[in-house]
Amino acid sequence: MAGSPETAQAPAERVLVITRVFDAPRALVFKTLTQPEHLARWWGPKGFTLPACKVELRPGGVFDCTMRSPEGSEHCLHCVYREVTEPVRLVFTWAWLDDGGEPGHETLVTITLEEAGATAGAQTRFTMQQALFESVSARDSHNDGWSGGLDRLEDLLAQL
Repeated sequence: MAGSPETAQAPAERVLVITRVFDAPRALVFKTLTQPEHLARWWGPKGFTLPACKVELRPGGVFDCTMRSPEGSEHCLHCVYREVTEPVRLVFTWAWLDDGGEPGHETLVTITLEEAGATAGAQTRFTMQQALFESVSARDSHNDGWSGGLDRLEDLLAQL
């Protein structure tokens, strides 16, 4: 029995990796990734808001949020932290919740923060890997969302 084209895709094709260099110290970037007051200012694609956000920053703690699109639709996310190593690494599960509050397909997000640039502490290399998506189209959709959010994070870091 042949699989569908979506399930036949190689696992490597269903992994998302994004790297950015931010003009901000690593400790500040870490705070913007983990504190609700900062997350509310950048999380999600351009035009989205974050009306609800809960962060329990510890292994086993949750990161739950509700994003609202410019059209008003809400997208609920449930994550569980697996690793929190301040200010260098975050690892957490990621699952969208359906209308009944049940989690969908789960991926694993790993974020590493490294000092970058010629001046110590002046820049941070952000590397995020999210895997394993159900399909390349799901990966691409998340790439668009993360890229828009990271553009917003870059703007926020310039203000802080």
